[in-house]
Amino acid sequence: QVQLVESGGGLVQAGGSLRLSCAASGRSFNNYFMGWFRQAPGKQREFVSGISWSGGRIDYADSVKGRFTISRDNAKNTVYLQMNSLKFEDTAVYYCAAGQRFYDSWGQGTQVTVSS
Repeated sequence: QVQLVESGGGLVQAGGSLRLSCAASGRSFNNYFMGWFRQAPGKQREFVSGISWSGGRIDYADSVKGRFTISRDNAKNTVYLQMNSLKFEDTAVYYCAAGQRFYDSWGQGTQVTVSS
């Protein structure tokens, strides 16, 4: 069983920054992709960013390119999402996800609220 626990969410003014963390436990995460998704009220969950085990492949949604940076520390089984220049439309619950062929493990989510 894989456990993913997010932290770092909160309330921030537009233009501000937050860093989300996701700590994984329960098994070895060799060759696991890890990523972030988000879900705003009344909207479907959407992909934000993902990173391969080695860090050699990184993907971003167009809406966050240039503002968000994903990274991981495999020694700590932790993935991070640095969010800069936050916008009101970034307000959502952010979920951490992990998987080898597809994302099949999910955290409980952390709320990010950006005030305009």
